[in-house]
Order: sequence, then C-alpha cells, then structure tokens
Amino acid sequence: MGIESWAAHRRLRNHKCGLFLLNGEDWRSDRLVLNKEVISPAGTRKFLPLLDAVARDFVSLLQQRVRKSTRGSLTIDLYADLFCFTLEASSYALYGERLGLLEESPDAESQRFIGGVETMLRTTLPLLFLPPSLARWTNAPLWREHMAAWDIIFKHADKCIQNIYQEFCLGQPRKYSGIMAELLLQAEMPLDAIKANMTEFTAGSVDTTAIPLLFTLFELARNPAVQAAIRKEVAEAEALGPRELSKVLTSMPLLKGALKETLRLYPVGITVQRYPTTDVVLQNYSVPAGTLCQVGLYAMGRSPEVFSSPERYDPTRWLSKEDNNFKALAFGFGARQCIGRRLAEAEMMLFVMHVLRNFTIDTVSKEDIKTIFRFILMPEKPPLLTFRPID
Repeated sequence: MGIESWAAHRRLRNHKCGLFLLNGEDWRSDRLVLNKEVISPAGTRKFLPLLDAVARDFVSLLQQRVRKSTRGSLTIDLYADLFCFTLEASSYALYGERLGLLEESPDAESQRFIGGVETMLRTTLPLLFLPPSLARWTNAPLWREHMAAWDIIFKHADKCIQNIYQEFCLGQPRKYSGIMAELLLQAEMPLDAIKANMTEFTAGSVDTTAIPLLFTLFELARNPAVQAAIRKEVAEAEALGPRELSKVLTSMPLLKGALKETLRLYPVGITVQRYPTTDVVLQNYSVPAGTLCQVGLYAMGRSPEVFSSPERYDPTRWLSKEDNNFKALAFGFGARQCIGRRLAEAEMMLFVMHVLRNFTIDTVSKEDIKTIFRFILMPEKPPLLTFRPID
C-alpha cells in the first residue's frame, strides 16, 4: 500500500519515487541495486562503524547528564533523545555526515532538518484520511506543512550530494562515507532515483527504530533478570577481544532475541500487507490476484495459539528448537521485506549493547504500557526510565 500524500509531493515537485512508493519493474530495478549496499552482509559491514560511533556518543551524552545530577542517576522520558539518536545514526549511515543532534546545541541547519522530519511524520497520519486533491484545493495548513517538510528533506539530500561530489573532485583518498556515496560512485542508478530513495530511507528510519528501542528499554527495565542475562552476553562477547563489529553482533543471539521479542509485542506496523500476483488459496479461502491481504501482526504476536505465554517478555523463545518460521514478520518477508532491516537491527543492537555496558535500567512503573496507533504503534504515554551508571 502506498502513501498518497508522499506520492503527490513527488508528482507536484517533479521528483522520482523511491522503493516505498514504487511497484513493478521500476521497483525491481531500484531494489536490486540498493540490496547490495543496504541489506547484503557485505554492505552492512561497511556502515556498522558509523552506527557504532553514534551509539557510543549517545552513551557519552547520558553519562554527562548523570554527572550533572545530584542523585547520581537519571530519570527521564527518553523519546525525544531516541528520535535524535536514530535520525543522527541513520543520516550518518546514509549520507556520511553527522548532524550534531547529540550535542548541546545543534546548528540551525540541523535543527531545520530534524524539524522537517518531525513535521513530515506528524502530518502523514491525518493526510491518510484526506485526499491530496482536496487538501490542495482547500490549501489546508496541514497540506502546506507537509509539502514544506518534504522540501526541507529533499534540500538536505541535495546538499549532501554536492558535498560528496566535492570530495570526489578533490581526489581525496577514498574511505567509506555512507550508502549514498557508494551509490553515486557505482553510477548504477540515476541521480534522481538515488536522491528519491535516500529521502524515503530518512523518512522510514527514525520513529520506526526509536519506538522499538523505547519499548525494549522499558521491557528490560521491568525484567531485570533478562537485562542481567543480556548484559552478561555483551560482556562475554567483548571478552573475546577486538573483532569486526559484524562478528560481535552475531555472538549476541539473546540480544537479537530481545529485539524480536519487542517487535512481537509491539510491532511498528500492526499489519503486513501484500497483494497476491496470482490467484491463491489461503486457509481454504480462494483469494483472487490483486486482493489486499493483511497479516495481523499485533494479534498474532499476542496469540496463545502461536506463542506460549504470549504476555511474557522472553527472548529465549527465539533461541529454542521450536519452529519459529514466519513468526517474526515485523520487517515483512521475501523480496519486498523492509530494505532497511539490517540497518535498523544493527542500529538497535549496537545501541542496547553500549547502554547495557554502562548503565542499569529501571522504570518508575512496571505496569503494561497502553499503546496507540499513529501511523506506527506508539506508547500512549512514554515510560519514565531510570539510568544508573555501572561502576
């Protein structure tokens, strides 16, 4: 399913569409090129150090705040900080540039960019229920905000492209400087298609990672035994000495299981949608080609018919010999699984790894969080989390 307000912006501004808005052969040709840099193991290994640097900086920021606190701990609603972290991390991996969002006072341009991303996400949900043609005809403030926000995001991509080309022209020694630079260097995709995909990656990589991180920290806070077990796994992985980050991450299956467990209970998108390309029979129902089919991820994740003790946060369920095929569908599956899957998984694993190395996490209330759906599943009220440094 597409998002009509996003597609309308592309038509009106004469921009190309990226993967999120494409179907058919246009989608396939872009996807094949992007797979190599964004989701393949070789591509992922290249941007891991960039994500790691931002995760370390976030921990330093928390440490600074704890030092300023007279209690020697920090109790905070972390949502705004996680939004900044995920935008900083994804932008660094995509564009090879730091925004400075984890500093005391980011510059005006970075502030404008984060404001544009926030506005674009905030205005997308109500515009799902308002046809763009009507919004344009009435010149609704919501529509004007949405268009202006996308313009800011595209302008940022233009600036980053110019910076990359300047580096190329200066003939500086080649080092990895993000996904977009690699795509520009390979020249397998037109420039406007690269820009279209980078802006959509930006849009799709912020709240969709920040919110699962918030839920994960909350569940670890109210399940101290799970938190301690993952911290022990992190310590054992690091005790093996300096290694490639990809090998460090593969040696932490319990941490990966924790993220799967979070997405089981709190899937970012509450359904996965597909249009079958041929007639198919599902559970004795004849489904014609082109019919919208949805997998109810939220209901499935909490169903005792699919998961034993579904209300329990238990990352070990993903390590057992039990058949878990097609139970972890938060990123979709098959050829159209989320292109940003490896980026998001690595970003979340590195973040949790560095936080648990340095802090114990507690929560003021251990009651279940009420959730609401605002384009993605979110907490109705973000939990208050307490961070205490590990000496």
